[in-house]
Amino acid sequence: MDTAGRYRRFAATEARGHSPSYERLAGGVAGDPGLLALIDELPPARRQPNLLFAVVRYLDGPAGDDYAAFRAWAVTHWPRLRSTMLERRTQTNEPARCAVLLPVLARLPQPLALIEVGASAGLCLYPDRYAYRYDGGTPFGATDGPVVLDCATTGPVPLPARPPEVAWRAGIDLNPLDVADPQDVRWLECLVWPGQHARLTRLRGAVRVARAEPPTLVRGDIDETIRDLVAATPAGTTPVVLHSAVLAYLPPEDRESFAATMRDLGCAWISNEAPGVLPAVDRRLSPLPAPDGLLFTLALNEHPLARTGPHGQSLHWLPAP
Repeated sequence: MDTAGRYRRFAATEARGHSPSYERLAGGVAGDPGLLALIDELPPARRQPNLLFAVVRYLDGPAGDDYAAFRAWAVTHWPRLRSTMLERRTQTNEPARCAVLLPVLARLPQPLALIEVGASAGLCLYPDRYAYRYDGGTPFGATDGPVVLDCATTGPVPLPARPPEVAWRAGIDLNPLDVADPQDVRWLECLVWPGQHARLTRLRGAVRVARAEPPTLVRGDIDETIRDLVAATPAGTTPVVLHSAVLAYLPPEDRESFAATMRDLGCAWISNEAPGVLPAVDRRLSPLPAPDGLLFTLALNEHPLARTGPHGQSLHWLPAP
């Protein structure tokens, strides 16, 4: 798909109904040959709508939906905009994804040693430090903390009575973000779409949690680093490797290499990825109707368990096979 099609699809299927501002801007870019030509100077992985719009906000460009103002600013400041798009990554760190991971984590032998792949700032490494409210019910978990995660459910979800016990936590990322660094935190905030005030409040609360107990984050390639981290987990814990909306950014051959590594390690492996990212998971979904491409598939060791909203807002548990 060319860049125009990429922005057109983003406007129609991702931003529509979630961010009117981004829907209008993405539609404007899709029909703008001049700006598209500039974007096409970037490597394909850096042409993402999310990255462009977040960097404009990060650099204090126009934050509204006035496409003419957005375009004028982007063209005038293109060298700086281009440089920052090459430097930064779309490291959306949505702690609400813990709400869809929780039923799986709580069913594993406790205590857990969590390892997150593509951890960004590590905000999804704290499922034991958040409170949870499913279907508008009574919150449970860390109800005295700054974060309450809301999630709508359908199907036979095995909701736990309490969060899991986490004894050890670490993450891997090509470019870890530091919750103590104001610029890194500002970048995380710019990745939250305009108008999504609840997400921004949730992010800031999760940053407070992480600052109180900073995560161990390792810079490196996931396939080269994961074995060392699994080996480092404390005795008496259940090692758990988890990731959400990460593998799509890797080439297919790298995804398969990582999957082969996880099969070889044999530890608990929780994936929460879009359709098409993990073929072995997709094959096990084949008897079901074609999945909604905007939903992720939650799986344990490549066995699909549920369909999830990409930001942890919904959880549909699948029938037992």
